[in-house]
Amino acid sequence: MNLLLAEVAQATQRLADAGVPSPRNDAEELAAFVHGVKRGALHSVKDPDFDARYWEVIARREQREPLQHITGRAYFRYLELQVGPGVFVPRPETESVVGWAIDAVRAMDVVEPLIVDLCTGSGAIALALAQEVPRSRVHAVELSEDALVWTRKNMADSRVDLRQGNALDAFPDLDGQVDLVVSNPPYIPLTEWEYVAPEARDYDPQLALFSGEDGLDLIRGLERAAHRLLRPGGVVVVEHADTQGGQVPWIFTEERGWADAADHPDLNNRPRFATARKALP
Repeated sequence: MNLLLAEVAQATQRLADAGVPSPRNDAEELAAFVHGVKRGALHSVKDPDFDARYWEVIARREQREPLQHITGRAYFRYLELQVGPGVFVPRPETESVVGWAIDAVRAMDVVEPLIVDLCTGSGAIALALAQEVPRSRVHAVELSEDALVWTRKNMADSRVDLRQGNALDAFPDLDGQVDLVVSNPPYIPLTEWEYVAPEARDYDPQLALFSGEDGLDLIRGLERAAHRLLRPGGVVVVEHADTQGGQVPWIFTEERGWADAADHPDLNNRPRFATARKALP
């Protein structure tokens, strides 16, 4: 075993002792980052080339600083995004939201589907949809100026229409025209603060995490915003916590102009997002 692989094994144990959820993965990712190689090529780093800065980044991860903040990048579906302090780090669970949204848009058989991403954050959802639905017209909104620093970097060469503003009253020029509204809003109850993983609680922006006593305040507002934006027959997709699976579909009721409200699991088979269709006249 070369020196780097031995150090990775030691780092893995240190991260595990610190409570990091994926210690081996993170130890290898940080080794690859510091040494400028792919994870699969760590064995090729010669002993004299071992960079002692590796232990500096391991110490940061031990303090539960997010891996993505240390490396400055996050992977989401086919994207590599720039992230850091001030913007929510996209999670793998959200990839299933995008997958459902893509299937829904394709099933509509619309030539140039109109899509709105509310609370875009890093831009992960909007960019993935723009990339994977080539003829789509994608619009995205973000309120936080701190987050927008990163959104603008990620969207610099994209065709997404990015705006700053409140998701609840955004895009009045698109009212009644949108085919798909998608959102990964804040949804953690304020009462759950102490149970949130340190990587999120201490580093993700609070604005992107918490939404009232039950976590559903913003989703209730997004229900009205989505209904305003969508054309009849258009669909909304909203991510939520795995503990809210029985609650969110009930926000999109027939009395409020919705049909086919349902909940869906993520890749771990946990309730993860709700969908509904704007009822036809």
